[in-house]
This record gives sequence, structure tokens and C-alpha cells, in this order.
Amino acid sequence: MEAMNRHIVLFLSIFFTLPMAFGQKGGDVNIVTDSDRSIAPASRIYLRPTMIDTAITSPVLVYPLLVLKEETSFEVEGIEPANIRHRPQLTQLYNGYAKLGGGSNLRGLGEVYYNSTRSRKFNWGAHALHYSEWGGISNYAPSQYDNTAIKAFGKVEESRFSYGGGAHYRNQGLHYYGFENPDADRDSIKQRYQSVGFNAFYDSHKKDSSMLNYRIGVEYDNFSDRKPKEDSLKDWRGRENYVGIKTSWQYNTSSNILLSNLRADLNVGYNGYNYGIGDTSISVLDTGIVSKNTVVQLRPLTSFYGMDEKLQFKVGGEFALDIHDETKASLYPIAEVRYSLFNDMFIPYAGVEGGLKQQRFAYLANENEFIGSNNQMKNESRYEFHFGIKGTLSSRISFNANVAFKNLRNHALFINDTIYSSGNQFSVEYDTIAVTTISGSISYQENERLKIDVIGRFNTYAANNNPYAWNLPQLELITRGSYNIADKLIAKVDFTLETGRKARVFDPAFEGAKLEDGMYFRTLGVIADANIGAEFRYTPRLSIFANFNNIAAQNYHRWNGYPVNAFQFMAGLTFRF
Repeated sequence: MEAMNRHIVLFLSIFFTLPMAFGQKGGDVNIVTDSDRSIAPASRIYLRPTMIDTAITSPVLVYPLLVLKEETSFEVEGIEPANIRHRPQLTQLYNGYAKLGGGSNLRGLGEVYYNSTRSRKFNWGAHALHYSEWGGISNYAPSQYDNTAIKAFGKVEESRFSYGGGAHYRNQGLHYYGFENPDADRDSIKQRYQSVGFNAFYDSHKKDSSMLNYRIGVEYDNFSDRKPKEDSLKDWRGRENYVGIKTSWQYNTSSNILLSNLRADLNVGYNGYNYGIGDTSISVLDTGIVSKNTVVQLRPLTSFYGMDEKLQFKVGGEFALDIHDETKASLYPIAEVRYSLFNDMFIPYAGVEGGLKQQRFAYLANENEFIGSNNQMKNESRYEFHFGIKGTLSSRISFNANVAFKNLRNHALFINDTIYSSGNQFSVEYDTIAVTTISGSISYQENERLKIDVIGRFNTYAANNNPYAWNLPQLELITRGSYNIADKLIAKVDFTLETGRKARVFDPAFEGAKLEDGMYFRTLGVIADANIGAEFRYTPRLSIFANFNNIAAQNYHRWNGYPVNAFQFMAGLTFRF
């Protein structure tokens, strides 16, 4: 209580004296009061600090193992061993292939291929073929023939270009047996064609398709027939020298739809044909023929697509210069359109096309080997309009139906020659022919095991200077098939049917001769030629074969006065080495 009073007195003294202190100017103020300011005595702590560890050790627990034993049993089932057939990624290739055979009518066959195997850079090879027949046809003049051909080729492939070439030689002997006289002198009716030549090319294939790619090629061929025995008549035979330069230029670009695929072919061909000596003659009717012909052809083309590539167009043309006795320039249209329906199941198409074909003695003799030597050479001009539909009915069946209208100017027709021969040789008569063809084909293929093709054509002809197109068929039917059994046995069959052929004759007493438009003609028989062949592959390298030709034994006439052998047979073997 006393302490509390002391504090009250101190508070009141300060309260009343404070304003007086601020009110004075200058001087010191002393305040005296009673207070207890004692300090408690200090005590020293003598203990040292220590660390207290708070880690608690966990006790180790040990669990005893329970011993449990369960009885088990099992049975092993047997597994049949697997059969593993190893097939290499690439089949083995052999350098050589040979085929030897013989058959009826003293027929012989020999063929050899020898090629390079797989190579990225080099490709080369050679081929030799000989077939002959030394028998004869009953009641006809000697009909023996032989044919030998040899060719070789080579090619070098680089990353941006390739080049190569080849050479060939052909020797074909025959007889003009188109008359009934088995005792005729062979030397008087024999003929022999020879052809020797070469070709070379350079081909660019740049990887960028938008760059210009081109191909340049040159070829030469010398073709001639049999040289007469007399040296004074050595020039009186058919001789031909052909030189050709063929180029192709292609440019692709995606920037222009119309000109996305440009191609142009520029070809120059020179053909020099000689029979005898020009402006001379060895008889009243047999005069020399000298024909020098140059043909220049420019063939530009472009193709483009539309409607998601279902609609395709091809547009172009051909400009041709025919430099012969006089120079003629011709322009031929080229155009085609096609449309894909139901993912190529049906493809209707239509187009026009034309061109100039340079005629050669070699082409005529290849089509009809019984041709004479003294024939004029005229180039053939062709115009064609066609339309049709093609497609696939399934993955194995394809078809094509077509109608074509053609105009052939200077088309070669073969007629029996009675001026320079006794009718056993053929001369060439050129005519303008309008041809209408209705054709259809169907194909069936089951992998490589079964293949069947059926082709049919019906032709109508309208010639300007002849009542008929001589030796050309009106109806054609071609059937082919092959069957492969486990790559061991391969069977083949083909059948050819031709009807409606007519041949011009000059003797009204000729059997079957008829008169129309002042010309005598006869109807040639039906060609019905069926052939069967089989090959048995004993090993991958050795096989045997047998062919049966003209099994119907038809002595049909391929050309007027020239029957073929009836039944023919050949057998032999093939091997790889």
C-alpha cells in the first residue's frame, strides 16, 4: 500500500510540474525522488552442454520358414517335326541355254543362248538359231528350206546414262516349190536371203524427271537375195542398204497440266534398193530398178489427265517428208481419249492415228518369202479411227472389244507372177484399201499356272483397183493356252483359223476360178492349224520337249499354190549351263 501511494505522489508531481518546465526559458530542473535500483547477484552454471541422440534402434524380427511339400506330376506330349523348305531370295541364273531337236520330214532344230548374269552395270549376250527341213511335199517340187540367225548385243548402264549396241546376221534358204513337179531341178528354183547389220544407241535417264531425257540410235542393214551364177548377171538381184537414225526426246513437268508429259520422236531413214542396173534391161520385160528413198518423220506427243486421273488424253501428230522421185509432205493426226470406270473395271476409249511406213525389200520378203526380186518400193500411208472398251472382269480375266476403220494407201498385195516366172513367184501390186475390223479378245491367267487367250477378228475390205484384197483373211480366230504343273510339266496348245481368203489367177481354166470385175480369182481353203506341245523339266537344268504341229493334217495353202506339210512332229531336249 505504501508503495502504491509512493507512485501516485510521483505521478502527480510530474503532471503539475511538466507544464511549468516547458514554460520556463532556460535553466536546469532537478527532480529528487526515492527508488530501489538493486541488482540481483549472478550465479555461474558449471555444466557443459552435451548432445542427446534421438535415434531409436528397431528390433530385428526373425520369422521361421514353414516347410510345405506338394506332390506334382507332368506328361510331355510329342511334337511332330517341322518341314523346312529353304528358298533363296534370288533364283540361280545360268549363262547358257541350249535347245536341240529333230523330227519328221528330216526337220532339225538347234538354238543357243549365252548371256551375262546379274550385273548392275553390264548386260551382254549372244543368240544363235538354226532350223531346217530336208524332206518334201508329195507331188510338189522340192521344198527344202533352212534358216540360220546369229545376233549379239551389249549394254553398259551408268547412273545417268546408258549406251550399247548389237550386230546380227541371217541366212535363209528356200525353194519356189509352188507347182506340181517332184522332179524339178532344185538349183533352178532355189533362193537365198542374207541380212547383216548393226545398231548402236545412247540413252540418258536423269533422275530428275523434269529434265530433258533423250535417246539417240543408229542402225544399218544390208539385205540381198541369191546371186546369179553368171558373173555378167551378178547385179541382177535384189540388194538393199538401209541406214536409220532414230531419236526420242522426253520432258516431264508437273507445273503445266496440258504439257505435263511431252515426247517427240525424230527419225530419218534412208533406203537404197537396186535390182540390176538403172536404165538397162536384160530382156524386153526385165528392166533394172534403182530406188533411193529418204523418209523424215517428226512425231510430237503430249498426254495429260483429269478427274482424278480417270480421264486420260493423248494428243499429237506426225509430220512426214517422203523424198523419193518427188518430195511429198504429209500430216497425220494422233489423238486418243479413255475413261476409267469402277476402278479400271471398264475403260471405254476412242482415237485416231496415222503415219507413214517406209517400205523395204526386207519387209516384203519377211511377209512372203516367195516374192520375186524385181519389185518397186512404195511407202504406205495409213489413217485409222477406232473405238472400243476394255477392262478386267476379275483379277484373272481381262477383255478388249474394238472397232477400227482404216484407210491404207499403197498397201502391198501379193499376186502370182506369170511374167518373170511360171507362177511360182509373187509380185507386189499396190492398192488403196478401206478396211473395217471388228475384233475382240479375252484372257484368263491364274498366276503362272494357267494362261488362256482367245482373239477374234472379222475384216471387210474395199480395194480401189481390185475386187478383193488378195490373200487377206476375212475371219481370224486365234486361241492359245498353257498349263504349268508344279514347274515340272508344261503343256501348250494353240489353234489358228482363217477363212475368206482369195487369190488372183490369170488362167480361166484354173480349178475353182471365177470372174469378177474383169479379173479371175479363186477362193483359198480354210486354214485350220492346231498345235500341241509339252515340256517335262527333269531337273532345273535339264528338260525334254515334244511338239505336234498341224495335228488335223490339213494341207492348206498359206499362199496360192503353196501347200504346207500335213502332220509334223519334233522332239528334243533343253539344258542350261
